[in-house]
Amino acid sequence: MTTHLNVEHSHSTLSLSESLLVSQLFTLRDYLRWVSSEFYLAGLHYGHGTDSAWDEAVALCLGALHLPWNIDPSVLEARLLPVERQRIIALARERVTTRRPLPYLLGESFFAGHPFSVDERVLIPRSPIAELIEDGFAAWFPEEPPASVLDLCAGSGCIGIATALYLPTCEVALADISQDALAVARQNITRHDVGDRVRAVESDVFSGLEGRRFDLIVSNPPYVDARDLATMPAEFRHEPSLALGAGSDGLDIVRRILREAREHLTDEGWLIVEVGNSDRHVEAAFPDVPFLWLEFERGGQGVFALSAAELDAHVASFQ
Repeated sequence: MTTHLNVEHSHSTLSLSESLLVSQLFTLRDYLRWVSSEFYLAGLHYGHGTDSAWDEAVALCLGALHLPWNIDPSVLEARLLPVERQRIIALARERVTTRRPLPYLLGESFFAGHPFSVDERVLIPRSPIAELIEDGFAAWFPEEPPASVLDLCAGSGCIGIATALYLPTCEVALADISQDALAVARQNITRHDVGDRVRAVESDVFSGLEGRRFDLIVSNPPYVDARDLATMPAEFRHEPSLALGAGSDGLDIVRRILREAREHLTDEGWLIVEVGNSDRHVEAAFPDVPFLWLEFERGGQGVFALSAAELDAHVASFQ
């Protein structure tokens, strides 16, 4: 006789009273085990910095306790204060019941090794462009780093600010159409004390940057096509739709960037743009353009690079 293992939400202990949970779970190890079990049962989606129930549980518990990722494992046996236990329980319940992404619950996300303040006004940082930043964009600037960088469609400002942190001589502009997003970006400028080299500018693509040129333009613009936007897991619906969707093929903003970027690049400059799984739409729309599609050690896809010279050579394709 064949038996089947059924995992049902009714097996969850989230409905137990807080006092009962607090009286039975004491150590950090207890809470890691309990939270990971609840996340597994809930069938959450992991796409905002973790990729499993266990990793999400670790991120929640360490974040709730303000502990670093590289904490000594001996702390697993530490007994938590009742108020700390209550905070973990509350966060776990909210994560499961609302499907809000964990970085929004914690108010913080890590990108390129640095913490950034985030909330529902901005996308949660997760771009593979972090690898390029950590390498100082050396593939395009092998002798000396870019002197001026534009983070276009900047959101939280994580790409531009992380670039400023890794390249301490460059000047950076953060451009976004959303005043709400720019408010968060300015918080992060202050948080990382880079206000002497990083400025936030309201701009509809390049409209607020007239006359300015940059050695490097990096952009993670809205690029989700209509079909993908309609079928995204619930977690993504907490992110600002303005920063995700970009028309039927996801290229409404990308087309503008390709058409206008050359006016804002120096002659030796480079354009790097993330388009995710809309890369197929880019290839179909611009079959004659020699996009350099980048590969990443830690995963990720759909990031291309074009030089100023290539933008010049294919200007007719972008009109």
